[in-house]
Amino acid sequence: MSFSQFGLSPAVFKAVEGAGYTTPTDIQRKAIPEALAGRDVMACAPTGTGKTAAFVLPMLNRLLNQPESVQSGLPRALVLTPTRELAQQIEASVLCFSAFTSLHPIAIYGGVFQSPQVQGLKNSDVVVATPGRLLDHLRGNTANLSAVEYLVVDEADRMFDMGFAEDVQNIIGRVNRDRQTLLFSATMNAEVRKLVASIQRNPVFIEVGETNKPVESVTQYFYSVSSRNKIDLLSHILSLVPDDTVLVFSRTKHGADSVARDLRRRRIRAEAIHSDRLQTERDRALSGFKCRNFNVLVATDIAARGIDVSGISCVVNFDTPAAPEDYIHRIGRTGRADKRGTALTFVSRDEYDNFLRIEQVIGSQCELLAYPESEKPDTSARPSRHTGHSSRMKPSSSGGRQRLFRPQMAV
Repeated sequence: MSFSQFGLSPAVFKAVEGAGYTTPTDIQRKAIPEALAGRDVMACAPTGTGKTAAFVLPMLNRLLNQPESVQSGLPRALVLTPTRELAQQIEASVLCFSAFTSLHPIAIYGGVFQSPQVQGLKNSDVVVATPGRLLDHLRGNTANLSAVEYLVVDEADRMFDMGFAEDVQNIIGRVNRDRQTLLFSATMNAEVRKLVASIQRNPVFIEVGETNKPVESVTQYFYSVSSRNKIDLLSHILSLVPDDTVLVFSRTKHGADSVARDLRRRRIRAEAIHSDRLQTERDRALSGFKCRNFNVLVATDIAARGIDVSGISCVVNFDTPAAPEDYIHRIGRTGRADKRGTALTFVSRDEYDNFLRIEQVIGSQCELLAYPESEKPDTSARPSRHTGHSSRMKPSSSGGRQRLFRPQMAV
């Protein structure tokens, strides 16, 4: 199947071709026809499967095909998303696919002055917004959602994780009831299903892939290493692949700053990105990473679903995430668009229970590789697993690039 078979408007299809899109992903192939038919859609798909285009293309098509619904100065489409980085990326996607139209998007998020946003809201057809800042505009009467006819709730499960559920309901209550609503989520828990029941009308349910499983294109490694030796292991790994683009996840903002600082002391180009940094600093860090001004970005979990940089070859979990879902989202930053990726997770003694939870969720026992002088946990009491070992979890012992990730250097 190709994008030409969707029946997109000529202007949108021209932009799709110009962007180099040829074959739809599974979520695009299933969701786009339903959305183009005017149906409400509830879609569940893993990170990195092409969900953004799955809602942006039908949205633009609808806005172009129904010019009679235009009301001067009022937006006609609203996309709610949990983070600033996601808002920026979705806005960029709308700009890309609307390049040959007169439609205008605007991204609304906190951390920047409101006045330019106030002006932009008067001249934009598509608003991509984080809940908190959009509510500020609604309460200040600088935003009006009464003409919105196409609503998207993106990363719905992350909305709940970040405490935005009430804000999202408040915003949706101000949107025209006679609308089309699409909801996209990486996981489909009870809270998300409750939201669906309250905001959608007879939605078609679409599920792609195993939402609690990492994509098959990511090869995973787990290292038993003491907390004090993690920076040495990371530095050694980076020295083996000096030209690779690597995303490192830290549990805390202070930890992200500390790791980036330690890497720079070792003459490794690295920057940190987290919610305490100014928006200009976050923009500069993300832009520098995309442009390869430096090749290591250290992030907190707020960026786990907010970083969409092509060509990330490796994700490193400097801290083993406590929530297995966060592990799935983190490593989903690599192995995208049919490319291969590598994920490495550092497991200290006090993180071993987190490692076991990850095993349980992904349904496979994982080989825990020992790093020299690390505090290897006692695995004698490891619970039995019925799923056996996954072949892609066990690094090859001979040949190929995989051997690079079996460090033999003593600390």
